[in-house]
Amino acid sequence: MKENPYREDREEFRELLKQYENLRSGRNHSFLDEDSFEKVIDYYDEQENIPKAMEACDLAIEQYPYSSSLLIRKSDLLLSTQQYQKALRVLEQAELLGKGEINLYILKTDAYLALDQQEKAVELLQEALLSFEGEERLELLFELTDVYDDYEEFDKVFDCLKLILEEDPNNEEALYKICFWTDFTGRNEEGIRLHQNIIDNYPYNELAWFNLGAAYQGLKLYEKSIDAYQYAITIDEKFDYAYRNMGDAYIRIRKYKEAIESLEKVLELSKPEDVIYEAIGHCYDRLKNFAQARFNYRKASHLSPDDSKLFYKMACTYFNEGQWESAVKQLDSAMKIHRSKPEYHLLMGECKMRLNQFKDAIQSLSNVVRIRPRNKSGWEALIRCLYKAEYYEEALDQIQAALRITNGKPLFLFYKSIILFAIGKSKEAILCLERAMEKEPKQLKNFVALNPSILQNQQVVDLLARYKHNRSI
Repeated sequence: MKENPYREDREEFRELLKQYENLRSGRNHSFLDEDSFEKVIDYYDEQENIPKAMEACDLAIEQYPYSSSLLIRKSDLLLSTQQYQKALRVLEQAELLGKGEINLYILKTDAYLALDQQEKAVELLQEALLSFEGEERLELLFELTDVYDDYEEFDKVFDCLKLILEEDPNNEEALYKICFWTDFTGRNEEGIRLHQNIIDNYPYNELAWFNLGAAYQGLKLYEKSIDAYQYAITIDEKFDYAYRNMGDAYIRIRKYKEAIESLEKVLELSKPEDVIYEAIGHCYDRLKNFAQARFNYRKASHLSPDDSKLFYKMACTYFNEGQWESAVKQLDSAMKIHRSKPEYHLLMGECKMRLNQFKDAIQSLSNVVRIRPRNKSGWEALIRCLYKAEYYEEALDQIQAALRITNGKPLFLFYKSIILFAIGKSKEAILCLERAMEKEPKQLKNFVALNPSILQNQQVVDLLARYKHNRSI
């Protein structure tokens, strides 16, 4: 047994380089076989010394002018130096010596693409597909896939991957790729048929089950997608992407507890990600477990400290618990990152309103209206705030602006009525309420919520009774 084979290999290679240098300089009549020349070319290529590699290649071709593999090697070097036309001429020489080398077609394709001759690249590969089979044919199909991808012929990318899987149903690379392209091209029905055929013959192919689940998910058939993912994780219990997608599918059908279980499994199997913690937080939020929702949003924010949305979501959990000051602190953090998000100002205004800090609330809600003037919610909150602060005249001015900008939303007629009642203009208030009821009676609840005692006003009670009687006739 050799004590140090690597050292011997290095010594042999040094000797080979010495022989090559002697041959190159003409110092003696050294002889190198074709294989040795290729080792020298590879050595200089790996050293990124392309001129030396090219010189060795030319010398080798002088010695072996009928070697198609050396000509192909030279064309590869020419491509790396962007000499595309010259590379094509050398490849044509190689083609005259024999068409049996797959690299000839792959390098020719690269040259055509570099020259922006996609049609020639496609034609060449389609012709080559007739001459090869097995692994080499699959390699050419993958090459054709890349060509179609580069030129944004995405349906043909899907077609090529489908061909590969029809010939080699367990091809992992194709299975991984076709999952994306099925979704991207929207060809989910074909994806379902393709993967069902694979599963019929190879029932333990977890990637096929996963892709089947993803295709069902693309069609919003979430229960079927979950079933497919369950098969995938039964075959491979560490298949984290299956748990991830299954968690998303459970969220879509509002099965939040099951979603949490799936997503927590993702955290066990892969490195922590902000999107997973955020999704778990969302589930707890929906289950009204605000403390756990906050815990997960905070974990997500540690991984993504510049994501203002996470601080906003934490603020929402505090708001839902009635912890206004804590909500304000989280909103301050969110607004240090993104100052002009209307939803942040809206929630800040709501918090300040509940803290009876009306001037701050009005400032925040005015920002919402300024940033997004056509949005009803900003106007609604601002007018509600002005009413609670008893700034009735300003509230009426804002109602007029809101009615003009939102094309007369009936909600603002209800609000105008309640304010007119507040300033003692009962006759105008009743007329305004009557107009509002004619337009959108379901908004009455917002009118009452602003001042529940209004239902003790006899004029209002009579109007509502009359309206109810007329509706029942």
